[in-house]
Amino acid sequence: HVQLVESGGGSVQAGESLRLSCSASGLIYKWVCWGWFRQAPGKEREWVSSINTSEETDYADSVAGRFTASRDNAKNTLFLQMNSLKPDDTAMYYCAATLRKCLSAPSPGIYNQWGQGTQVTVS
Repeated sequence: HVQLVESGGGSVQAGESLRLSCSASGLIYKWVCWGWFRQAPGKEREWVSSINTSEETDYADSVAGRFTASRDNAKNTLFLQMNSLKPDDTAMYYCAATLRKCLSAPSPGIYNQWGQGTQVTVS
């Protein structure tokens, strides 16, 4: 089991930046892949980014070049730096962990642990 707590969301203007954090606690060493997902009202939850234990990252086409995932292993914290934000980026953002290898464009169903989410609103 791992507990995930997101923070850093907020309301910004288009073109601005936000940095999301995901603090992890528990049996962290077991988890192989860490992901960021988002869900807008009335839409399905969609994958945004993944980072594995080797800090290899992957991004959805819609955010590639604007978002950067990273991790601070000493602090057991994941980050999602979001630049050049657009109104289409408005959503609840979640971090998640899975025991499986990172996959590109994965289904949310392969992730076992989820945070409660942090709201990002871009106008």
